[in-house]
Amino acid sequence: MVLRSPISDLERAVMSVIWHHGKATAAGIQQHLAAERPLKDSPIRTVLLRLEEKGYVQHELSGRTFIYSCLEDPAGFAARRKSEIVDRFCHGSLESLLAGMVDDELIDTDELQKIVARLSKERNQRK
Repeated sequence: MVLRSPISDLERAVMSVIWHHGKATAAGIQQHLAAERPLKDSPIRTVLLRLEEKGYVQHELSGRTFIYSCLEDPAGFAARRKSEIVDRFCHGSLESLLAGMVDDELIDTDELQKIVARLSKERNQRK
């Protein structure tokens, strides 16, 4: 698995706009973020450049306008980030991560049992 650099809250907000619309220009992102993050054009373009360098987004040209799209969907992004957390902080042990989540009351044992049941059912349906 290729580990990518983590992203900031602003980078995540920019990606959320792109995910929501499928594709977006810097001006479109600026407009969508204006209510909660009034930014000028230059910082938005800098964030997009960073995201592109980190391998999270790509662009295509339409005339002289860069149109950005994400290289993976939100679920894939979340799974990759969780996998990186497991590798970095739990020595690759998903069990350690889940045990810590139960200990910190982020998830309860009933939820874990439901997940196990669902995964078992899906695995049996594939066979």
